[in-house]
Amino acid sequence: MSKAAKVAPRTSLSRIRKWLVCIAVAILLLPVVLTIVYAVVPPVSTLMLARYASFLWVERTYVPLESISPHLIRSVVASEDAKFCIHNGVDWEALGTQIEALGEGESPRGASTITMQLAKNLFLWNDRSYVRKGLELPLALMIDAILPKRRILELYLNVAEWGEGIFGAEAASQAWFGKPASKLTAREAARLATALPSPLTRNPASPAPGHGRLARTNQARAQAVGPHVECIFSGGRE
Repeated sequence: MSKAAKVAPRTSLSRIRKWLVCIAVAILLLPVVLTIVYAVVPPVSTLMLARYASFLWVERTYVPLESISPHLIRSVVASEDAKFCIHNGVDWEALGTQIEALGEGESPRGASTITMQLAKNLFLWNDRSYVRKGLELPLALMIDAILPKRRILELYLNVAEWGEGIFGAEAASQAWFGKPASKLTAREAARLATALPSPLTRNPASPAPGHGRLARTNQARAQAVGPHVECIFSGGRE
């Protein structure tokens, strides 16, 4: 075999490796680039994209945080992430507790912050797996480092799923209560917030007894959540 013939396969392999490296770098940088874009542009979640690709109905009207009832903001923070204003995207204490529970053979639950849920909604898939949870951590840290807290919460409230094909607070408020998100009462907000963990099975307009109890508890907590939403309402850390 000639020297030229030997060099050719090596050159081809080298080019393939370079392309693979370039693709890997692009995949790693894509969430960073998109997060920067989402600082000013309304995002689309992966679940919304999947529905669009399947020609399924999607209802979402993007609204700024100022057009969402403070009742809903407080209720969602109280329900989903009471430490939202003070962590860096990950609640390490809660995460450590859940890891200990897993080590003791218990079923871990909770510890997913609003920022981690946003990372899942924007960049990951929707099933439960440790791989996905592991990917949420660096993505949440990245999002928190790039975006202000108010913007993170605004994005989350505009991509969260609140029923079959219903995304975002405005569409949810219109679908379940026939009014804009800015007009939600404390009771309605509590019902919406406590529907988030099971948006396809919980009906905010007519909650089942268990859901109703959760909503009443959430409504009481939301009234006392003041110190935990300072970064949203009082110009604290953004």
